[in-house]
Amino acid sequence: MQFQVFANDKQSSARAGLINTDRGAIETPIFMPVGTAGSVKAVHPRELKADIRAQIILGNTYHLYLRPGTDVLENAGGLHKFNGWDRPILTDSGGYQVFSLAAQRKITEKGVTFKSHIDGSSHLFSPEKSMEIQRSIGGDIVMAFDECPPYPSTYKYAKDSMEMTHRWLDRCIEWMKENPPIYGHEQSLFPIVQGSVFPDLRKESAAFAASRNMPGNAIGGLSVGEPAEMMYEHTAIVTEILPASKPRYLMGVGTPANILECIALGVDMFDCVMPTRNGRNGMLFTSEGIINIKNEKWKFDNSPIDAGIDCFASQEYSKSYLRHLFVSKEILALQIASIHNLAFYINLVKQAREKIIAQCFASWKEEAIARYMKRL
Repeated sequence: MQFQVFANDKQSSARAGLINTDRGAIETPIFMPVGTAGSVKAVHPRELKADIRAQIILGNTYHLYLRPGTDVLENAGGLHKFNGWDRPILTDSGGYQVFSLAAQRKITEKGVTFKSHIDGSSHLFSPEKSMEIQRSIGGDIVMAFDECPPYPSTYKYAKDSMEMTHRWLDRCIEWMKENPPIYGHEQSLFPIVQGSVFPDLRKESAAFAASRNMPGNAIGGLSVGEPAEMMYEHTAIVTEILPASKPRYLMGVGTPANILECIALGVDMFDCVMPTRNGRNGMLFTSEGIINIKNEKWKFDNSPIDAGIDCFASQEYSKSYLRHLFVSKEILALQIASIHNLAFYINLVKQAREKIIAQCFASWKEEAIARYMKRL
């Protein structure tokens, strides 16, 4: 994997770059749709490519391990062949899902023992096991196994957790060195910076991750309940330390405002379930602001969902029709809303890239946040 920065904004730390993988190039800043179980919910791969124009999607290690299982994925030749996606895939480590199972897990130096949410069976994720599963999935970018501390955490818990995450990182690196890829494609390992909301821990963790000289770096443990301003503060601390020559990935973030603010802080890669999850519940992000399409006010509105987004779902269906589908509980409503929201997010980062290259990102960002986050 190679990364090049082509432009830097003069009034912020925003930059426009290009990640090259052997399955294709990724223009940054980039938003990555989340394909938890091998698919982006309610969205066909054809639409991801042609209409949403996604350059990379995510696969979820925890969910794919439990279903369909690594034996099925290996039999298919990896997730790319299994789901028909021929562009890059990033896989998480399973650490965040294990974090979300707080009542059903036990953390030790060896790894995390947890119970499946499907059938209650017991499983162990260790750094080595996480790497092994991600080898079987075949993602182009893979995440080191980490512990995501909850918010709030005590300083001692956050420090102990961070230090264990660092030891786990070294075990992940060692496993990757000793076990070559199995599908003939390179896999690039990203460390994950932790440290909760303690500045000294964030600095220490960022320096540790940078010292391992991996192809890129991720920032974890944010957007887990802390105020947005605190998330920005700690993102800024970390991006100041992580090398500018490597892509920076802020995990699980977020709203359009979160993304634009963090692009300004030097983040290159984002993912979040918000566009699809909110879309399935009738919340649409549009060029004019945020819409609850289920509201009565859209009943007779025959204007396009969003004429400003170059996507068939946004331009060819009216607000009135989409509201009707939601009220009628038609499955098509979830599909149209999800496609539109993802197209909006991809367009958002595309606009950001264009403004960075044009050297007007900082001023555009303030106006864009005010417009896009307005409730209609």
